[in-house]
Amino acid sequence: MSAKPSSSSESHNPAGNCAPMVYVIDDDAAVRRALATLMRSVDLPVETFATPEEFLRFPRPQGPACLILDVRLRGKNGLMFHQDIVSSGMRIPVVFMTGHGDIEMGVIAMKGGAMDFLAKPFRDQDMLDAVGQALARDEARVVADAALAGLRASYDLLSPREKEVLVFVLSGLLNKQIAAEMNLSEITVKVHRGQMMRKLNANSVPDLVRKAESLGIRPVKSGSAN
Repeated sequence: MSAKPSSSSESHNPAGNCAPMVYVIDDDAAVRRALATLMRSVDLPVETFATPEEFLRFPRPQGPACLILDVRLRGKNGLMFHQDIVSSGMRIPVVFMTGHGDIEMGVIAMKGGAMDFLAKPFRDQDMLDAVGQALARDEARVVADAALAGLRASYDLLSPREKEVLVFVLSGLLNKQIAAEMNLSEITVKVHRGQMMRKLNANSVPDLVRKAESLGIRPVKSGSAN
């Protein structure tokens, strides 16, 4: 939590970096100010919104983030809004807060994928702990997404021959067998295989298998590999 704080809880200036960001949606201005002050006390940038519509209009940077969301909002149920953003594909961990919550409401929130459910008044440390866990989880997601994007870019650099060799290697074939399947010399297969491993930065076959699985690439059927 070493990111620079935002200059204003209501500034609505999108950050151009990948620093963690906390978003707050609550129709109570006093609650928004209190949470903004709390987040800034641990050097976390924060943006606050009175309505879900304001939040949706705000351009979000691609760094790790979390959303502190009030259950009861004017004109919009927080639980329903959470389901809306989940259905839309927006991946952001949510910490719910409510002054009128009950056990059933908390269960619904957690089943819907919420990180935590805090009843007002909550301890500052409980909120900071919940936000810290949410940001840690989202940071792991951002890192994983970046790694997968890099792997996809590396895969796109493979030639058609190298992609074909990749699938045969995943199927467990030896270079001699791959050469027979592709009607190539064994030395040519070795060259393609070496270039494929280098481009994908794979240091072993198990490493190659893990990366291929991440890309959704599967071995050929055993019958077609004989």
